[in-house]
Amino acid sequence: MALNYTAVAAINLVAALLSIPVIAAGVWLSTQADNACVQILQWPVIALGVAVLAVGVAGVVGAFWRLTWLLLAYLVAMLALVAALACLAVFVFAVTAGSSGRHVPSRAFLEYDLDDYSGWLRARLEDPGRWDRIKTCLAATPTCSDLNQTYATAQSFFEAAWLSPLQSGCCKPPTSCGYTFVTPNYWISPTSEGADPDCATWSNEEDRFCYSCNSCKAGLLQNLRREWRRADIILAVATVVLLAVYVMGCYAFRTAKTDQLFRRYRQGYT
Repeated sequence: MALNYTAVAAINLVAALLSIPVIAAGVWLSTQADNACVQILQWPVIALGVAVLAVGVAGVVGAFWRLTWLLLAYLVAMLALVAALACLAVFVFAVTAGSSGRHVPSRAFLEYDLDDYSGWLRARLEDPGRWDRIKTCLAATPTCSDLNQTYATAQSFFEAAWLSPLQSGCCKPPTSCGYTFVTPNYWISPTSEGADPDCATWSNEEDRFCYSCNSCKAGLLQNLRREWRRADIILAVATVVLLAVYVMGCYAFRTAKTDQLFRRYRQGYT
């Protein structure tokens, strides 16, 4: 019986350790400039990771001290957390479905369309007050200023520039607007503006650029899509492994209880 409870404690410890990659994924998201400005996914991920850690530790304590009520609570709570992680992983996969950008002739970078992304994600940005806060946060990052230090000529910018989705959408006017390149952060307006509303939104002022453009929102969503997909891989793997560990924990707990009942029966018999 002692050996079985030791196995239960070891399995519960593994479950607790599986919280580390989940928490790490949330912390990694919070260190990305775009996610830090939007603040949507990292806190639920971190909260679930911490909850898995707390419940796993409770399971270890319950097994070590042979507290049946605590082990039963552990099994119920861990099952709920596995389900929550699975739902979050599926949800992230669903809302990050969409375009990966479109090629522009004679350009090394891609450009992005806001309509290519899920309505749920777009709704997170469409509130004017919320977007004002997000774009102010983005403007405070070196995302756009870094371009001036890397590309000095139009040829190097158009033919060799690798721009992140955020840089492509927020740090320059859309190619279809016909602006003339001076520097990556300074463009000359054409005599007639294009039909795209973003054409009139662009500004050479450092705190404005194209932060109010739909292209900036699309670039932000593409950045989020790329980062969320990476975090989602961790969530999916952690969910599968945690489910396997949970099943083993249930089996070990059942075995321990069976051995305990058998020992009591023998003691009562003798």
